[in-house]
Amino acid sequence: MELGSILQFLEDKTIFVTGATGYLAKIFVEKILRVQPKVKKFYLLLRAADAKSAAERLRDEVIGKELFRVLREKHGASLQSFISEKVTPVAGDISYEDLGVKDSSLKDEMWREVDVVLNFAATTDFDERYDVALGINTQGALHVLNFAKKCVNVKMLVHVSTAYVCGEDAGLIPEQPYHMGMAKKGDSKIDINFEKKMVKEKINELKLEGVPEKEITSAMKDLGIERARLFGWPNTYVFTKAMGEMLLMNRKDNLPLVIIRPTMVASTYKEPFPGWIEGVRTIDSIIAGYGKGRVTCFISGPQSTLDVVPADMVVSAIIVAMVARAKQHPEIIYHLGSSLRNPVNFSNLHDFSFRYFSEHPWINKEGESVKIGKGIALTSMSKFYMYMALRFLLPLKALQLLNMLLFKTYQDLYTALDRKVKLVMRLVDLYKPYVFFEGIFDDINTEKLRIIFKESCHETNIFDFDPANIDWEDYMINVHIPGLVKYVMK
Repeated sequence: MELGSILQFLEDKTIFVTGATGYLAKIFVEKILRVQPKVKKFYLLLRAADAKSAAERLRDEVIGKELFRVLREKHGASLQSFISEKVTPVAGDISYEDLGVKDSSLKDEMWREVDVVLNFAATTDFDERYDVALGINTQGALHVLNFAKKCVNVKMLVHVSTAYVCGEDAGLIPEQPYHMGMAKKGDSKIDINFEKKMVKEKINELKLEGVPEKEITSAMKDLGIERARLFGWPNTYVFTKAMGEMLLMNRKDNLPLVIIRPTMVASTYKEPFPGWIEGVRTIDSIIAGYGKGRVTCFISGPQSTLDVVPADMVVSAIIVAMVARAKQHPEIIYHLGSSLRNPVNFSNLHDFSFRYFSEHPWINKEGESVKIGKGIALTSMSKFYMYMALRFLLPLKALQLLNMLLFKTYQDLYTALDRKVKLVMRLVDLYKPYVFFEGIFDDINTEKLRIIFKESCHETNIFDFDPANIDWEDYMINVHIPGLVKYVMK
């Protein structure tokens, strides 16, 4: 099979993108506008009440970002007219049928014009409210599929999932689909309709009892983790994403489907410039906490591989997979990661972080340089619990006793420290499956795609998605961590 020109495929195409303010979605839109200005149009779904709010979000949260700096330099004063011609903001919400798009004429126009639908919309919080995660990650995926089926010229739906729908599987993890109702453990089948009904009934019950909204949120978060772990997933995020995939595989009918499963997405490697990042990604909370002097230990299993992939490589792979699917390439699921082709481990991350912040200390709000130590490497949860007991829990117990003897003189201090320790323990509980993850993501489908791409396309320099090309030491110390400091650690 020959791919031909990727740029030629993109020319005159109308592309519908959901979750348009998200990290990967923005990089995807910027990339195509920059490399193929002859793309016909983007419809960008933004969660907004009306067209005016959607246009404001497009301006402030997408086009106004530094990510679009290269495009701004390229077009100068004409950028605004270029964006107005090429990009249409759409107010809506994937939690609803027809994606909550109320403008019927705009909806009809999209159903007539759209060639490709890409679903980037997701809530990625590990302990999101179960009702919210079900609405976006599970039902939302089905709503996007149903909308795509109404587009008369649609070539395919590309759904961005996560490699960690695998749960806590170990060994070589294949690019295989999840079939409807398939649980990771136990004999029970997952009934998505039952999950929706149960959540609705639980919320109604809590509201009838007059439970405050804050407590309802807490109950919904706990319910999500409980249901995820019952069926063998570590958290609400990956569980609801897995159910979303099940619905897509079960209901796609004849619509061509591509499921993209990236691993831990990091800052841009090269495009549109190195080091752009937005928000704290999975590994970045550890790096940022360490640089600020708040994290003094690194937890990881001795066999754990850190599977990281730069965001621009993910976007390039999505575009190439999209073209391949249009050319009848049969593969549906693609793992996008580095653990098989170019692995890096947590001890490397510890070393890179120490070296960077030793030479470039983080400056706090008081203008002071934060000095960091080497930190302690803990290779098991039992060692972590021992460390926490000696470093925090015993002193906290002593403070509690002193507080009681002195008639609660230190109550505020005790309450604040107790809350921090409980937060740390909850975060470690959520992140534990990843720092002790012993899986390697097989990427045979992605490798086939790379081979076809290199053999039949002359645009490999524009759409590079080979992690074997990455020098992790150079990338982490000179690109990723500086980007994290510049854009996130403010």
